Amino acid sequence: MAAERTTKVHGDVCLHTIFEQQAARQPQRIALRLDDRQLTYGELNSRANQLAQVLRRLGVGPETLVGLYTERSLEMIVGLIAILKAGGAYLPIDTMYPKDRISFMLQDAQVSVLLTQHELQASVAETEAHVICLDTEWEAIAQESTDNLALEISSQNLAYVIYTSGSTGMPKGCLITHHNAVRLMQSSEHWYGFNENDIVTLFHSHAFDFSVWEMWSALHYGGQLVLVPYGVSRSPETFLQLLRDRRVTVLNQTPSAFRQLQHADELAGETGLALRLIILGGETLDFPSLGPWFDKHGDQQPHVINTYGITETTVLATYRRVRREDTINNEGSKVGVPIPDLQLHILDEQMQPTATGNAGEIYVGGEGVGRGYLNRRELTQARFIDDPFSSETGRRLYRSGDLARRVADGDIEYLGRIDQQVKIRGFRIELGEIEVAVRQHPGVRDAAVLLDETGEDKRLVAYIVPGAVTPSASELRTFLSSSLPDYMLPALFVTLEKLPLTAHGKLDRKALPAAVAPDAGSTPRVAHRSAVEEEIATIWKECLGIDGVGVDENFFDIGGHSLSAMRVVVRLRSVFDVDISVADLFQHSTIESLAVAIEAMRLEAHSDEELLRMLAEIEEAGTESQSTLDVK
Repeated sequence: MAAERTTKVHGDVCLHTIFEQQAARQPQRIALRLDDRQLTYGELNSRANQLAQVLRRLGVGPETLVGLYTERSLEMIVGLIAILKAGGAYLPIDTMYPKDRISFMLQDAQVSVLLTQHELQASVAETEAHVICLDTEWEAIAQESTDNLALEISSQNLAYVIYTSGSTGMPKGCLITHHNAVRLMQSSEHWYGFNENDIVTLFHSHAFDFSVWEMWSALHYGGQLVLVPYGVSRSPETFLQLLRDRRVTVLNQTPSAFRQLQHADELAGETGLALRLIILGGETLDFPSLGPWFDKHGDQQPHVINTYGITETTVLATYRRVRREDTINNEGSKVGVPIPDLQLHILDEQMQPTATGNAGEIYVGGEGVGRGYLNRRELTQARFIDDPFSSETGRRLYRSGDLARRVADGDIEYLGRIDQQVKIRGFRIELGEIEVAVRQHPGVRDAAVLLDETGEDKRLVAYIVPGAVTPSASELRTFLSSSLPDYMLPALFVTLEKLPLTAHGKLDRKALPAAVAPDAGSTPRVAHRSAVEEEIATIWKECLGIDGVGVDENFFDIGGHSLSAMRVVVRLRSVFDVDISVADLFQHSTIESLAVAIEAMRLEAHSDEELLRMLAEIEEAGTESQSTLDVK
């Protein structure tokens, strides 16, 4: 290996040149580990050089996109670094993607070379790209030179293109340069202090931009990268064991994935973890959910960091240390301050900065802003706009589509996606706000909320992962009614063992099961026992469009929701002449309990003389309970 032949760069360095420097400095140090296999920095550099020679002969050079379609493996990292060494940019393709999406990406990116593995080759049989199987063809590749390639590559050249979901249903490729990625590490290293003693997990798919941060927080600094097999990433208990066995020091997680890991840690007792940093990002973080973690581990070792980031502005954009008091104060999902070479503006619809406390859209400017979208000129112009706050020509802002607000201390509170707002009865609702409220219940470990629009009326459905004892729907509604208005209360609660996650570790909302109300048919219905109960049952059946209802069935479990609740309340007021509210229906959600409440309201409305007369009638009739009185 000839370390002195390092790639020349214009201006600052490229990702792979920093790796080459580490390989020259400590060739025997372990760079990669997967199960019982490992590669040193020297071995990884040599293998990447051999593959890069092959890629160069196939025409790969600056701005050439090379597909990388492999399982999580040592070969995947070899291929990734080799693409960069050859001057190209890697296009990561997740093996969990459907065949149509893979075909679209290969065609849209006009990939001429594709690195894969033999068992995956059938999924890309129709591609016109030159396919290299890194496992079955390695014997021939290993005959190439192990020397670093002498190429002139600018740090402004592309390093990778990651496709993200598009609002129109068409995936879009985000163009990120070497400069974008290298400055991410350099401008934030004063916070994280990455070093050669760190052991970092590659938990996420290489097609998710969090993986860029995971890989280079190890390889940029001479640390060790532990690849997490997909199956292990989906088993919190097994993954927790891996963290302990490999003495991992830096863990990157989405909040959804970490909540599952946290539960496994709670059940495991003493786990002997070596973590010094837990870096969370990719989703809204519910601070109170970290309470049990801090109760067990404290907030000093490891440090827990909350971040906000966007693929288009190179992974991470902010930093905030989370402490125990944050879980108690529950002041929203604060994401801290921008990385020093980025600017975060929170603007209103007129592109003016919002006042402290007011919500607005996040616009990101600075060195992390990528080029735009591959082959999507109009979308690039719409989302990557001229920066009106910069005096420097050519500066741009990325319009994120995310909502946030600045709080009094200058911190930024993330509020969620603009397109995750839903509208019910004219009210705009943030689903994340309801999810946070549901998780506050002591019997709930995790929760997700969706808007169900399959029926005639919209309704909110809450999916919960319970603790040791599953709370009832009525218990949850009563709990939520103390903090949420009635139009934000879920109409249905669905219990799951765990929430489904995407290959990127985020909540997979599309994989949540269909919302179906519990089937009461298997349990005999309790018939009405008074005229009041009979009248209420008639109103429910008409408003909900059902054939029958028992007096002990819950209004919301049989299809009721906030809108139908209003219809019922209007009818109840008319029939019984009582001042009843939707909140009363949430509190008394069975016919049995509602009948008692209505009778109490009517009794309270009568004069003392009428009350005495009614009590006399009750005594004369020998009635044992006021609940059976037929009030005329």
